[in-house]
Amino acid sequence: MTRVPRRFAALAVVAAVATGLAACSSSSSPSTSPTTAAPTATSAQTPQYGGTLNIIAATGPDHLDTVPAYYTVDYELERAYTRQLVSYETVPYTSTTSSGWTTDSTPVADVATVVPTVANGGITDGGKVYTFHIKTGVDWNSTPVRQVTSYDFLREFKAFFNPVSPVGNPVYYTSTIAGMQQYDNEETAYFANAKLHPPTAADIANFQNTHSITGITTPNSMTIQFTLIQPASDFLYMLAMPFASARPVEYDSYVPNSLQLDDHLLSDGPYAITSYTPGKQIVLTKNAAWNQSTDPLRHQYVNEIVETINGSSAQTQLADIEAGTMDITSGDTTLNPASIPGLVASHIPNFVDWPWSDTFPYIVFNLRSPDSSGAMGKVLVRQAVEYGLDKVAVVKAYGGPDVGTIINTVIPPGNTGYVNYNLYPDDNGAGNVAMCKSDLSKAGYPNGLTLTYMYPNDSTDTRAFEAIQASLALCGITLTGKPEPGSTFFVDLGNSPENNKAGQWDMGQPGWIPDWYGNNGRTVIQALFAGPNCVINTVNYGCYDNATVNSLISQAETAPNLTAAGADWHAADVQIMKDAVIVPIMSQTFPLIASKRVRGVLPNGTTYQTALFNPNIGDPDITNIWLASS
Repeated sequence: MTRVPRRFAALAVVAAVATGLAACSSSSSPSTSPTTAAPTATSAQTPQYGGTLNIIAATGPDHLDTVPAYYTVDYELERAYTRQLVSYETVPYTSTTSSGWTTDSTPVADVATVVPTVANGGITDGGKVYTFHIKTGVDWNSTPVRQVTSYDFLREFKAFFNPVSPVGNPVYYTSTIAGMQQYDNEETAYFANAKLHPPTAADIANFQNTHSITGITTPNSMTIQFTLIQPASDFLYMLAMPFASARPVEYDSYVPNSLQLDDHLLSDGPYAITSYTPGKQIVLTKNAAWNQSTDPLRHQYVNEIVETINGSSAQTQLADIEAGTMDITSGDTTLNPASIPGLVASHIPNFVDWPWSDTFPYIVFNLRSPDSSGAMGKVLVRQAVEYGLDKVAVVKAYGGPDVGTIINTVIPPGNTGYVNYNLYPDDNGAGNVAMCKSDLSKAGYPNGLTLTYMYPNDSTDTRAFEAIQASLALCGITLTGKPEPGSTFFVDLGNSPENNKAGQWDMGQPGWIPDWYGNNGRTVIQALFAGPNCVINTVNYGCYDNATVNSLISQAETAPNLTAAGADWHAADVQIMKDAVIVPIMSQTFPLIASKRVRGVLPNGTTYQTALFNPNIGDPDITNIWLASS
């Protein structure tokens, strides 16, 4: 998230970890089961149509355009107005080893007629060619209504490298699809001279419409074919990301990610954005062009979805949901930590502590910052922070052990390549002040130093920052806070062209949710640490580039089996931690409360007791909700 950033990408939401997905771990992981496992109860209630689903947000999404959108808050809304070739079902689960979790994390056909396999002839040439056929009846809410085509999906991939607001994570695609990196290079070079080629809507569309990606072809309007550089067993997961949504031709008339585009969004999902007031409100209403028979993953029970953006605190949001004036949150503010123990103990049906897997939050270092004589570029300074941080205090700020477990590795528990180790012994997470002071002195800062710390300004993340600030002050590190709304925090954190200048940020407080689960090694190591990836909108926030890590990434992605890949991913994890590129802090569950009238809907139409959490969205699935009248 992600992302979130997936995401998240991704990602000012509470995330969650549970026990292992991966068979590659060579040591046992800590217990991360939530106090209250997600129940599997369903109801005999018949779904009702109608009503308005009210979502409360502090800052709302940072993008509505699917190309740059890489935030769970974006994903929550995109589920309603975008569709992909393949996507995910939403069903309840009790752990990350349960059948429900497997269902939720396995791509299924969305706009595609079927998921391509070797058996059905959709995967050929030794796993290098994937062919998809488009369902008839999947339409845009254009005037007149128009069939979604293979050209709409190709258009999205061509928009990935636009000079204004490129895709949130290009590396997945440039490292797998033939010709994608070449296309990226060509478009980047074309727009390098802004005077000669200004990034207008017309110029961007002209370039994209007159250049090709060799690895993506459209034999006809209902068929799209991808040719890979080499077989990639996780390619379907990449196509399930919102980045890979269909993109209508009308978008050629607008600069990507512009307010003009946001005001003219089309939908091929069950809902369409019909009113958007930035920073205040987003309204989605039923899309009359959507046909349930073409969409097994979403429903259209509520008449309207209204997201109110008002800067509210976690405490206020919880009070609004408990009072019934709001139904769910947007996920840009974590559930009020002080209330979580009581909610866990209450066993009320509209609260579920969902298992998950993430690194949330973590501290990232701006390796190129010139501040304090380039302190962030010095490994001893970064290692001092690794030792000095009191992670126990940070976990408490988020709600305590009910919602999170301390971690010390890049790869969180439950993912391919995870091994439980700690290079920086810290009194079981409470911090090692003596080692912190020693490393600072060795680095040339015997009297300490002052650094700029950027973090999301919601109430929960602010408490986390204050805990981090207090613990590092004990060993001489003074943090000057730079709070930002969640809608701009990740944008500025990933603005690498500006981040090598003085006074931007030295340390940041993002979170990361793997972009998919199952076969997901590249969603952590490659996404966050592959180099060189020092571009605008990067999620390699510190612009880390290490030849050993890059080589291990390549080895893992071409490994003959998951066990071999897991060993390479773990080796990369160790190298990154030796370089102290980030400070992992914790992995969280997702405590989710909805109003008492909210019900979830399974793909087969069965009612669930409350809102259903979708681990790949990182938020409730708003397309699978109905509202009870009493």
